[in-house]
Amino acid sequence: MHSDRASLGLRVGAVLGLLFLHLPILLIFLYAFTTEDRTYQFPPPDLTVKWFAVAWNRADIWPPLYLSLRVAAIATALAMVLGTLVAAAMARTRFFGRDQISLLIILPIALPGVITGMSLRSAFAVMEIPFSTWTIVLGHATFCIVIVYNNAVARFRRLSGGIMEASADLGANAFQTFRHVLLPNLGSALLAGGMLAFALSFDEVIVTTFTAGQQSTLPIWMLNELVRPRQRPVTNVVAIVVFATTFIPILIAYYLTRGGSETAGGGK
Repeated sequence: MHSDRASLGLRVGAVLGLLFLHLPILLIFLYAFTTEDRTYQFPPPDLTVKWFAVAWNRADIWPPLYLSLRVAAIATALAMVLGTLVAAAMARTRFFGRDQISLLIILPIALPGVITGMSLRSAFAVMEIPFSTWTIVLGHATFCIVIVYNNAVARFRRLSGGIMEASADLGANAFQTFRHVLLPNLGSALLAGGMLAFALSFDEVIVTTFTAGQQSTLPIWMLNELVRPRQRPVTNVVAIVVFATTFIPILIAYYLTRGGSETAGGGK
């Protein structure tokens, strides 16, 4: 009987926790369909899908959307290359100060975004670098690299070095070993890291605020619309797009990394 009460209490606690986490998201979805365009009246007076058409025809939404996609794609590409190279160096070699350097690599994602943003803005000012798409990319790359690095280094450490030695013994050169041995074992981890990096870059606000200048990414556009609203439900429609754009890569990344321990030589 006591066990049943404890089990019921855990279920109730889990449900309350899920509601606390996800009820605000459900409200965003709800108010994307309301007929009222000024306040968040609850319950909504009626439901409509017209705001999706209104959002589609709003010319001020598309440039921020394209900028967000472009920045996320470039930052992710940079992170895939640099994060993988750093992970290979840290996982396959031993040298003095290795642990300290590893801490410095992951530090950007541990620091508050406002600190990262202020430091980047100061650096751009000192170097007289004008604000552009590339300043936003550099800002996002600071944490995107860490995301890819964490995924790649974990997979590298589960990968036995013996399979690369065996590849060399069989006559494979470095490129052939990378293509036929390393890449198949690292592929899912790198893809998952890239998807997570893309999702985080796409909805980043704080670092972008310090590095964008007069430019506006989609999250910055949403923030401005919340401060000075024209049509509140349109902002909620855009929020659904951002939610889908970030949730789907994260979901795919989760499924890609679930079997990450099953790598060649992983038990050694």
